[in-house]
Amino acid sequence: MSKALGTFALVTVLSALLMALSLAVARHGYPYGAFGVKRLDGVADAGSFLAIAAVYFFAAMLMMILPIRAAGVVLTHAADAIFWATIVLFATIVGSLLARWAFGQHEVLWALFNWRFLFVAVIVAAHLTMNELRRNVLLRSLFFVAFGAVTLACLFWSFST
Repeated sequence: MSKALGTFALVTVLSALLMALSLAVARHGYPYGAFGVKRLDGVADAGSFLAIAAVYFFAAMLMMILPIRAAGVVLTHAADAIFWATIVLFATIVGSLLARWAFGQHEVLWALFNWRFLFVAVIVAAHLTMNELRRNVLLRSLFFVAFGAVTLACLFWSFST
């Protein structure tokens, strides 16, 4: 947990610094600043977490039914990578929004109240409790069904805003 928080904090600070640099360069009239802002804003979409959640929960569903060795492979080669990608992507979004807020765009922090960011919390919570879920046969069976439902919902439900 502390490694995840440390990673989140560092990536937030780094992306805030890059956004602040881009905003400062754009404020001085250089077009390169607008390119940097546009690239960092291209990442800042809460809707991208739907696809990430679908892949993560499909991997989690597999971890619930696979034998321990195969589940370990899925955990280390898929679920861990997706977990860290989620942390980094969300930290980049938060850092970019904080930099915009520091430059006087105070309304941008309302973007963090998008309900689609709940997928970040669900991925983190599932990843941090994965060991407990694998130990109990009943929990494993229940969460196999739950992870399957979340996977299908993320793939096929429209989630209109």
